[in-house]
Amino acid sequence: MVGLVLVSHSAKLAEGVAELAREMGGEEVRIEPAGGIEDGALGTDAMRVMAAVERAWSDDGVVVLMDLGSAVLSAETALDFLAEEKRDRVVLCEAPFVEGAVAAAVSAKVGASLDEVLAEARRGLNPKAAHLGAPAGGDGGTTAAQDAGADWQSVRISVANPLGLHARPAARFVQTAGGFDADVEVENVSTGRGPASARSLNGIATLGVRQGHQIAVRARGRDAAAVLAALRELADTGFGDDAGPPPALPASTVEPERRAVEPQTPPSPGTELTALPVSPGVVVGPVVRLSRPELEVPPGPADDPRAEWDRLQRALAEAGEEISLARESTAARGAAAEAEIFDAHLLFLRDEALLEPARSAIFERRASAAAAWDETIRATAGVWRSLDDDYLKARADDVDEVGRRVLGHLLGVDAGAAALDRPGILVADELAPGETAALDPALVLGIATAYGGPTSHSAILARTLGVPAVVGAGARLLGVAEGTDLLVDGDTGRVEVAPPPDAAAAIAARRREREELERTAWAEAADPAVTLDGVRIEVAANIASVADVEGAVAAGAEGVGLLRTEFLFLDRAELPGEDEQARTYREIAAALGGRPLILRTLDVGADKPLPSLPQPPEPNPALGVRGLRLGLERPELLVTQLKAALRVAAEFPLKVMFPMVSSLEELLRAKSLLAEARTELGSAEDAPLDVGIMVEVPAAALAAPRLAAEVDFFSIGTNDLAQYTLAADRQNDRVARLADALHPSVLELIAGVVEAAEGHGIWVGVCGEAAGDPAAVPLLAGLGVRELSAVPRALPRVKQVVRGLDSGAARELAAQARRLASSADVRELVRGRLSASAAPAVRP
Repeated sequence: MVGLVLVSHSAKLAEGVAELAREMGGEEVRIEPAGGIEDGALGTDAMRVMAAVERAWSDDGVVVLMDLGSAVLSAETALDFLAEEKRDRVVLCEAPFVEGAVAAAVSAKVGASLDEVLAEARRGLNPKAAHLGAPAGGDGGTTAAQDAGADWQSVRISVANPLGLHARPAARFVQTAGGFDADVEVENVSTGRGPASARSLNGIATLGVRQGHQIAVRARGRDAAAVLAALRELADTGFGDDAGPPPALPASTVEPERRAVEPQTPPSPGTELTALPVSPGVVVGPVVRLSRPELEVPPGPADDPRAEWDRLQRALAEAGEEISLARESTAARGAAAEAEIFDAHLLFLRDEALLEPARSAIFERRASAAAAWDETIRATAGVWRSLDDDYLKARADDVDEVGRRVLGHLLGVDAGAAALDRPGILVADELAPGETAALDPALVLGIATAYGGPTSHSAILARTLGVPAVVGAGARLLGVAEGTDLLVDGDTGRVEVAPPPDAAAAIAARRREREELERTAWAEAADPAVTLDGVRIEVAANIASVADVEGAVAAGAEGVGLLRTEFLFLDRAELPGEDEQARTYREIAAALGGRPLILRTLDVGADKPLPSLPQPPEPNPALGVRGLRLGLERPELLVTQLKAALRVAAEFPLKVMFPMVSSLEELLRAKSLLAEARTELGSAEDAPLDVGIMVEVPAAALAAPRLAAEVDFFSIGTNDLAQYTLAADRQNDRVARLADALHPSVLELIAGVVEAAEGHGIWVGVCGEAAGDPAAVPLLAGLGVRELSAVPRALPRVKQVVRGLDSGAARELAAQARRLASSADVRELVRGRLSASAAPAVRP
């Protein structure tokens, strides 16, 4: 007799369905529930499913029915633990959970075969469909509803980024999922929370997904496979977060309910408060404060629900315009990543987890739009604050701010009216992200808040203002009278009330010196980078789109040393064609106004998959089919890109470089594809096109003498070269610090590459992070590197460092560094040399 296993998130539901199935099929049928997880919590457990299969085992086979989400994944995992001879007789059935279980039990009772029980389970909805006049499935077939259920595709993703799916990564998740024609659901497999709709930011973020958790993502619809691939690719890039350990919230971070009872005794002159540094620099200035308008929701029901709902829709649209402006102003300060904070705020405005409760309150309880929205925001913020992760708790402030913006429009009050009317140190309990973004850097000398932590979005935005800032100084800070001088040290977190005049004078001098260096660097950004003894070093920019060109040129870029062409391929179901690529590359080249452009061919792989280019998973994708290897495996892809590049090279100074080259054979094959592209183009076959390679693999560095004979230049990718040389994954926070490009072993490889290049008359550049590191610039110049390509904001400082170098002294410094034992020793050597001379010069 066939056995049945019922897998549900709820233990009670699984047991209830089992009881109903036994009532219909009889006690003789082996029916085993496998619901819930430990302590009766909602969730699914693969080991429980496996144990249930063992209890229900019959030589006739076992049918497993599942409710949703991770139940399917847990059942699949359970099969992996079964002995192979049993695994072939266990079938996972997509039939409706309750009706399928009852139909299967009745069929099993009469001795039906495994296939017959499966067919009967799948017809479980037919009686109901016939009664209601809906189309039923055919013999052994499924209804349309069942077909949709059977079409679910799923993946399991490990979340490795330091802060899990907090607001910004969750926003990127929702935005990515929203770009495809598919229904997507997410569940936190590690905790059993969910499932949640991938269209709900609050739903995703309040799953409480932390670093190390696993999530189950399932999708159905036309783009199901593509959206799952895109979400996996997003996860592989850390959901857009920088690597690093999750920062701990400080002990000084105080929950809102405690703030009212804390004393605000005015501190006496000379009192020092301990805070958390969030933006570097030291400043002294008078205390100034923001004033915020009060928002009071009038009591009483509303007469016209439709009118109230329309009022809420208008308020949401008006708040959206304000948030978009805050995003634009933040991005305009060169803080594109930080500006993404407001993407999360915009998603709140159309989040079904906020809109549906508000709609219900308006239409079912006749609440006013203001009362319904205020109630919903308070409840949602409460959910965030109930989470056990301190970082996620802090995201409640973002919900509060969005709620306040909308409520202000509903009440006719400008909730964003707070502003400074004179220069000073801004002191506040906390700042909302929108308030921080709206601050005028010309008036804000520094920021000090009583509460909050370094991970708050306001702290992140404070750094974009370029002013010293601290958070979490405690309630006593709020007792400092307006106009009192305050010292704020954004390097150490020290806050001093009414510091003595000599301290203030010294700090003011330091600040003026730092500001002068910064002003000088930007004022001279357009000038070439030439050492004291006349050695010219080209300084270029790393960019990812035409939108980056203007900022790069303004920062002094003499060209583009690395165009990441991946931006053309991301988040789309179809690969860009030759015409689209040529049009985009031409637009970038034209915007550069004759400056050189180095185009890196597509650099993706199993570690960075594309929706339009699905690839099988690899056990170690960093060592798998990526970079040029993928281009050689898919030559039509590479030839199309090379043809587009050749077309643009006929008009503009464009060069091409191949990523992740590890052997001469790979390079020669790539050059043969370039020749093929020239032949196919015909009229453009004589277009000038310098060809280079990225040196990112130790094998390429060691083979540089042979590779140099085949290329026009080398560009060293120090990020990958360091991680491959030192066997330290840059995404693994436990070893990432080891992957330092200033390690003597990496410097030794760079020296060998430069020597090989000089022997063949070609130049060497660096386009990794080391190119923008002021400590690395003297060493790279001393090793003979003659082109540095970095993120635009780093370029003025890079040029300033170069202008202070003597090439002979830089060569000696590099030679000393190569003889040291560690990257820490190298950095100490450079630091000592820089501090011993007039910053930033390195002189004999």
